[in-house]
Amino acid sequence: MPTTSQRERTKMSKMKLTIDGREIVTEDNSTILEAARSAGIRIPTLCYHERLNPIGSCHLCVVEVSGTDTPVEACKTPVKDGMEVKSRSELLTGMRKKSLQRMIVHHPLDCPVCDKAGVCKLQDLVFEFGIRADEYQAPEKRAGVAYATPLIKYWRDRCVLCQRCATACREIKGVGAIEFVDTEGTLELTVNPDKCMSCGECLQVCPTGALTENLSPIKARAFVTKKVPTTCTYCGCGCQIELSVLGNRVARVTGRADAAVNQGSMCVKGRFGYEFIASDQRLTKPLIKRNDRFEEAGWDEALDLIARNFAKIKKDHGPDAIGGFSSARCTNEENYLFQKFMRAVIGTNNVDHCARL
Repeated sequence: MPTTSQRERTKMSKMKLTIDGREIVTEDNSTILEAARSAGIRIPTLCYHERLNPIGSCHLCVVEVSGTDTPVEACKTPVKDGMEVKSRSELLTGMRKKSLQRMIVHHPLDCPVCDKAGVCKLQDLVFEFGIRADEYQAPEKRAGVAYATPLIKYWRDRCVLCQRCATACREIKGVGAIEFVDTEGTLELTVNPDKCMSCGECLQVCPTGALTENLSPIKARAFVTKKVPTTCTYCGCGCQIELSVLGNRVARVTGRADAAVNQGSMCVKGRFGYEFIASDQRLTKPLIKRNDRFEEAGWDEALDLIARNFAKIKKDHGPDAIGGFSSARCTNEENYLFQKFMRAVIGTNNVDHCARL
């Protein structure tokens, strides 16, 4: 679902501004943050996400603009022609450090057992700004774990209230199942079970370990897994996904943000329905029936037997004595090749698909 941040830019005039002494030319509907990123200038953010409208809850992207009395948020402030911007200064570093300290005042030091360790934006920012535990940690913490859905855990004390999850649910999925409500003076995530589809979009955009997959409690540290790009097998949309693999076993599945077809989004099946890969009922070797018993065989032996039997049945009874039954786990391309083989090689239109059952 397209958002305002993905709006088409047609016949827009160009604007010139200066960021940290560098002259930048950008479209007139850009924000300061977008202009800076287009020029390779990094401004720290936590709540900002490319697919979402600016949230402005983390206050880390503050910049100084000539002619303004106080720093402004780069993610929300549109560019103006001739604007002069400063993204680095002692004042800005101090403001960003205080914003981080406020966000993590109740944050637990449980990185060794957190799913997000090593790929956590909050962890990176705390390290970047050199914040020590004794500078921010408060003695009291909020309550621990709740279930946002049966598939997703919500760790209250890890949440920094960036509101990415609620915004993504509303703007990308168009559902609005997640809200932040005031509970005894503290904002807390709530999920409407009647609306939630358990798609995991909130999981995809969460920058911390506040939302984790209930099916994958530390199966493998994210930074030690091998990333394997592939195509989701559940339908013909062709969503591009990334498997996190360790020891030839899938630990978790995420959407590929660089894929045009799904832009990182997935459905509940594609994101969570991966345990069949390692099922002990899955056939991984061919079986040939001998003396009323199935026995394991090699691929060459099995394929030769199939080819001989196909040729014999076709010769003795005609091509329509053979039928093909394809799998929903295959890609569109693989199913196309299968039906092409049945029609062009075998010579029959007896082709069906398990999704019709």
